Amino acid sequence: MKNHRELQQLLLSIDGRGYSAYKELRGEYNFGKYILSLDHIQSDPFAPPSKARIILSRKEADFPDEFLDSKYKKIAVSDFLTRSFSHNIKNFNGTPNMKKLSTFLSIDTCGQEMLERTSAVIKQDHIEARFEVELPASGRRIRGKSAVEIFFDILPKIVNSSLLYKNIDGAKLKKQIDLILDQEFIREELTKKGLVAFIANGAILPRENGISDRPLKDAGAVLFKSPESLEIELSVPNHGTIKGMGIPEGITLIVGGGYHGKSTLLKSLELGIYNHIPGDGREYAITRNDAVKIRAEDGRRVESVNISPFINNLPNNKDTLRFSTDNASGSTSQAANVMEALECGSKLLLIDEDTSATNFMIRDGRMQKLVSKDKEPITPFIDKIRQLYHQYKVSTILIVGGSGDYFDVADHIIMMDEYIPKEVTAQAKNIADSSGYRREKSDETMFGDITPRIPLKSSFAHSGRSFKIKAKGKHTVLYGKSPIDLSALEQLVDSSQSNCIALMLDFIANKVINDKISISQAADTLFLQIENSGLDFLSPHAGHPGNLALPRKYELCGAINRYRGLKVK
Repeated sequence: MKNHRELQQLLLSIDGRGYSAYKELRGEYNFGKYILSLDHIQSDPFAPPSKARIILSRKEADFPDEFLDSKYKKIAVSDFLTRSFSHNIKNFNGTPNMKKLSTFLSIDTCGQEMLERTSAVIKQDHIEARFEVELPASGRRIRGKSAVEIFFDILPKIVNSSLLYKNIDGAKLKKQIDLILDQEFIREELTKKGLVAFIANGAILPRENGISDRPLKDAGAVLFKSPESLEIELSVPNHGTIKGMGIPEGITLIVGGGYHGKSTLLKSLELGIYNHIPGDGREYAITRNDAVKIRAEDGRRVESVNISPFINNLPNNKDTLRFSTDNASGSTSQAANVMEALECGSKLLLIDEDTSATNFMIRDGRMQKLVSKDKEPITPFIDKIRQLYHQYKVSTILIVGGSGDYFDVADHIIMMDEYIPKEVTAQAKNIADSSGYRREKSDETMFGDITPRIPLKSSFAHSGRSFKIKAKGKHTVLYGKSPIDLSALEQLVDSSQSNCIALMLDFIANKVINDKISISQAADTLFLQIENSGLDFLSPHAGHPGNLALPRKYELCGAINRYRGLKVK
């Protein structure tokens, strides 16, 4: 390890030289309070930024041990440090020239969720902050003096204000730690109490606009208030007593007129699988963590999925026990999405009729009369939803705006009225029992089989030094030259999760899949190793990349299922 003065001398000595001379910087430098590790140096000014780490002993950082003695506490602290480091980069208070130079530094960005990340990692004896730096240049010539300002003036001040406990807002950090512990406590309580979700009174569910995930803060933000019939009281470790709406296991409909808050409520439930930061408004909107949002997905690839519970007797005798297609229709894609979620162990499906295939969801009485059952290969979801709950204990929360036939099969019906939920189950059931033109109910008593699939290792084979698996933003992973479209995985919230999925796919393809275990088992094997070893074990280089965030098993399996090269036994 070199002394930090050697770094300063080296930067001054290469000032004005060709950009490749920056590669001489690679290594570790002792700055006294911390170590600066320059792990990867960019090849030219237009290449991806250089990768670096601040390594700080826990003794020097001096965070209370009780803040770091559990998994979720560490996630909360890591999230806080990442946000603090990013904030201090953006708000660096230096000379005009130094302010501009601070833009050469960056760290992974965080949304409204507290995710397990590799940007700030808490080890047994030290803390690491992984960041990127664009080494300054004029054309292709090194600006060594500017680099000295970055490493010796700007970075020490950011480290000092971001990573030392004495210089951060300890009360704010404690609030975030207490919150994540309360959120996980509630999530555990859901199963014990026979619930699938909880939303606290006073929650702010609407977002500020369609492209922002931040809470709506003006007078238009209606505070959530549970219907009296669904209101429960929870006693959590840090916040005390919380009242709000508990959604029971079973089948729950969300109904109401357009623009009254149905989709806003469902979106909060979709993202309730994550823990949210203080001030988000949805801090206590908690959903069980195996909830999966289901939608139609025209054009997706489907490989050997058993969709027979929903679709049988296709023309040309096409097999639906092992259904495959390169270009799925709305109904076949939604059937596959349901079956893949069940195959991976989901016990809660979230569905919005606006993004569903109509013929998958319902056939009304008139259509049943016109098209006889033996001519219709699709058994709609309405005829399977109760069997799915009775046979597999899989609950469903469903937005319905156009089909009252679902009143018959629902356990609870919640109407959104100007963003205020009201339980209207009895009223809806009375309407369902009234005379009128009614659909014929299915006489099937069982849902059908959920078939695990075993992926073939050969379908993931790759060779050549140029082969790469990498993410391109939040919605695409490139498996070599084959794009995997993740846009329909609506519970994926961060591009860093997609970065992680790319590394996970590489690990699974090379070290897990063996022609013997199912897709679900392969994912479980990987997540167990992450639980035991941390996200770092996926990293191809020590300490990097620092822009990984842990996705769920369901999004990883979703990526595998959308890989167009997938073949199964």
